[in-house]
Amino acid sequence: MIYKFAVAIIALTLSSVLGAAEVGGVKLDDKISLGGQELVLNGAGIRTRAIFKVYVASLYVPQKTADPAGVLAKGPRRIQLNLLRTLSADQLADALNDGLAEANSPAELAAVKPQADQLLGIMKAFKEVKEKDVITLDFVDGATKVGWNGENKGAIAGEPFNRALSRIWIGDKPVQTDLKKALLGG
Repeated sequence: MIYKFAVAIIALTLSSVLGAAEVGGVKLDDKISLGGQELVLNGAGIRTRAIFKVYVASLYVPQKTADPAGVLAKGPRRIQLNLLRTLSADQLADALNDGLAEANSPAELAAVKPQADQLLGIMKAFKEVKEKDVITLDFVDGATKVGWNGENKGAIAGEPFNRALSRIWIGDKPVQTDLKKALLGG
């Protein structure tokens, strides 16, 4: 009986240790719940700019895939940004705006301009994001829900906008090629 109990405790301890990924000193959950569905960590990597580590990006999807089209298929998904440095809201908004412009064609960008402007407004309201803050971009129920440190900060309607936003990290012209590869489990 004691032997079985000890084995069970060791198994639980190992599963909790092995069940969490760590990237850039940030511990990431292997699974999350979003919109009543369990999502799994597809991949994670570090966004760098020049010589600076900016954030750990992680991607959660219903089932692991290395295919960007599979990620963008209908269904809930999360892109999570764990900040590794403090940024002003303007720096964050400008980076997202630049990422949208780089990752999408002018026609795609024009089609989601009102939603992009709404996201920029939400981001600028943050004033400043600090090292260790967590921003979540959840696509669920046809909207992108923006979270900051677990608090809902707004929702932006439409799948086309979320696809445009997701392409920043996993599109044909991602913000950082090795980050795209890491998010897609590479």
